Amino acid sequence: MVYVSTWFRYFLNKLDYSVSLSWKNYKVGKITDREIGDVVWKNLFQGKLTYLHWNKGEEMAPTIGKDGGTLLVRKIPAADPARVFVGDVVVMKNPEKPEDYMVRRLAAVEGYEMVSKDEKDEPFILEKDQCWVLADNEALKPQEARDSRAFGPIQMSDIVGRVMYSLRTAVDHGPVQNSQSGMRRDLPVLEVELDVDDMAKNHKA
Repeated sequence: MVYVSTWFRYFLNKLDYSVSLSWKNYKVGKITDREIGDVVWKNLFQGKLTYLHWNKGEEMAPTIGKDGGTLLVRKIPAADPARVFVGDVVVMKNPEKPEDYMVRRLAAVEGYEMVSKDEKDEPFILEKDQCWVLADNEALKPQEARDSRAFGPIQMSDIVGRVMYSLRTAVDHGPVQNSQSGMRRDLPVLEVELDVDDMAKNHKA
């Protein structure tokens, strides 16, 4: 049972998503100023705030199983430090192959000073709209982990969603440990849109 207060917070999340997506599309010329209102209402009452994403690889183990996992991802139309937070597990465009997507954990955002364990590397500050992502599997070397230690900072705009729930097998699944701010914001969305049975049906065992 979903409480009325949860539905209210869920509606506010949908409104924020609809406005953000419409504004993003307006700025890139996909819609006109006359269409903004109609698109906001359309997005508000149609569709979901989440989608299912299949991820395979050992880079994010144990958060996501080495054999892969079906993930419930919250859509983020315009990623910035006010919507995505350090500690969040995110879906992002693969910087080495932009038509593909990968899952990593957000480790730092603009303004953070990055200091390498290798004394030969000079410290640097992440510039505006830049962020640093890491794999969860600490047993992997940087090149194996395929994260910012290998390809450097990425743009926040390359982040398309935050992973809320991971289904590794039909009996091994649960919420993903994100930042406190991210988990608090996602809670009403998770309560309304989580359907474990549907995730299991779409799971690529």
